[in-house]
Formats: sequence, C-alpha cells, structure tokens
Amino acid sequence: MKIAAVSEDGVTISQHFGRAPFYVVVTVEDGRVTRKERRDKPGHGQFGQGQHSGEHDHGDPRHGFDPAAQSRHAGMAQVIADCSVVLTRGMGTGAYEGMQAAGLRPVVTDIEMIDEAVEAVISGSIVDHRERLH
Repeated sequence: MKIAAVSEDGVTISQHFGRAPFYVVVTVEDGRVTRKERRDKPGHGQFGQGQHSGEHDHGDPRHGFDPAAQSRHAGMAQVIADCSVVLTRGMGTGAYEGMQAAGLRPVVTDIEMIDEAVEAVISGSIVDHRERLH
C-alpha cells in the first residue's frame, strides 16, 4: 500500500492541500514502512493567473467544482495515482471529491506528523474529519 501526504517540509502534513508543493509518498509492506519518496505536486500557484479566480469564494456551495478546478484536481491526483490514501489537514470539498473520483481515499486528519498519521492509517485508527472541508 502507498500513502501520500501533502507537505511543505517533508515531516508534517500541510494544512492546505492545494498550496502544498509536494507529496511524501510512503510505501507500506507487511504493516511497516519500507520506503519514503518525495513527489512534486501541482498546486494553486502553478496554474496561470486568473484560471482560478474566485476559487476560494467560500460562500459558493459549489466551490471547487467548476471544470477548471476539477481539471486541476485531476492533475494533482495523477501524480499519486499508485497510492490508495492521501493525507491532508485541510482541503476544499471539490478537491476531496476530485481525489475520490480518481480512486484515492482522501483523509482530512488532525494529526500533524506524517509518520504518526501513516501509523494511524496502518492500524486503522485514522479519523477523516470531513467537517473541516471548506
């Protein structure tokens, strides 16, 4: 199993899925971590100016669901298509559903440290805080 965590420093899980510059991909075999690698992740800053204006209009219940946003989410998912779980500490509903559509299990966790969150996934104790979606 491979677990991806969005990160800005390689140690902690980012609080904002879209802004994190890379994933830490952890390979788990027989219940233990056997490999870690860093993969660059497309983020909001890498898409042309104006392409996502209004994306963070949180008053819009369809935030993150327009075709351009869904295309960006698909690009973010493609980098980790071989993973089964993606960990974040915050993300929009559109990104969450985009990850699901790509066959990934997004988890919005309150665990800050990547290693601790991976252990929680392995043990089955990870909690998905969907109430934190924006």
